[in-house]
Amino acid sequence: MRFKIDLKIFLFLILFYFTKQIETYVMIIFFAILHELGHLIAGLAMGMKPEKIELMLYGLSISFKLKPKDYNKTIAKGNLLVVKKILVAMAGPLTNLLIIFIFVNIGMELFSNLMILYSNLLLLVFNLLPIYPLDGGRILKGILHIFLGKRKAEKYTNSVSFVVLIIVTLIASVGVLYMKNISFFLITIFLWGFYLKQDKVYRKRNEIYNLIDKTIEINANK
Repeated sequence: MRFKIDLKIFLFLILFYFTKQIETYVMIIFFAILHELGHLIAGLAMGMKPEKIELMLYGLSISFKLKPKDYNKTIAKGNLLVVKKILVAMAGPLTNLLIIFIFVNIGMELFSNLMILYSNLLLLVFNLLPIYPLDGGRILKGILHIFLGKRKAEKYTNSVSFVVLIIVTLIASVGVLYMKNISFFLITIFLWGFYLKQDKVYRKRNEIYNLIDKTIEINANK
């Protein structure tokens, strides 16, 4: 298992320190790590082995080794691996929801309680956005994969991700303008970076799909 640290996290720490939001950022990072541990526990419970753990700007990122046998267990137009990926993706937001439930039902100092609730609610909503590769995007892609097949799942997930990202950008712009909160701007940049990277992968894969279609069509016409 490999471990990697994204050095940009130190740049963010400095930036949030000078904007006097360091406490909020550190708390969000802490609960983001717990969020990813939820993914890890779910993956381990289903027999998946972690391949790489990376400390990034938003917490930990965990990837798992894929077992060939899971590909062979067909479920509709997907396979067992797709179902496992959906459950692992759901485990992170459920972890934040569980933390919110716990702190709502126990007595704590008011400010600390509100900060914990705010951090986990932000992570919950953020990760459930249907933007791939956020948890919401992974869940959407997995469900579409099962019912429509991999190719259509990738196409629709990419389109939904773009539309939602445009809406999030507009909302974030209002937040930056009226609330003067730089975190809205940083989150939007972060999401666009994620989307553009995945969009590039999708377009390359789509070119391969189209090439295969043309090859099949040519062979069928011979």
